[in-house]
Amino acid sequence: MAKTIRASAPHRRTRADHQTETAEDYVEAIAEIVAENAVCRITDLAGRFSVSNVTVHRIVERLQTEGLVVTEPYKPIALTAAGKRLAKKCRQRHEIVFQFLLALGIDERTAAIDAEGIEHHVSPSTLRRFEQIAAQGLSSKP
Repeated sequence: MAKTIRASAPHRRTRADHQTETAEDYVEAIAEIVAENAVCRITDLAGRFSVSNVTVHRIVERLQTEGLVVTEPYKPIALTAAGKRLAKKCRQRHEIVFQFLLALGIDERTAAIDAEGIEHHVSPSTLRRFEQIAAQGLSSKP
């Protein structure tokens, strides 16, 4: 039995990482949708992520439990102060990775797609280095 528990530890970490990525993606999307439309609803997120309303509802419930959003039935979703801070942090991290990829010469479309995945998996020190390289790369372009 102990062997099973130890063997499942990496899977727990992976699931936790995926939940964090999902939370980050959703709070970032909620912030973007609110900026564009003034309100964010379950259907907006379902359309953005190409998932069912039920899937979004479950995720929003979890985000509410985590203190990142507030919502009531048939009402828009709003970010809490903690949700707004996380969304801002995610947006900044995404932009740093995106600019880094552009500085490497990656085309904008590919950089946007790749940044979405990479942003969740870089350490703070790596992110700082990305930012330095992006700043150097962008300032040296004609």
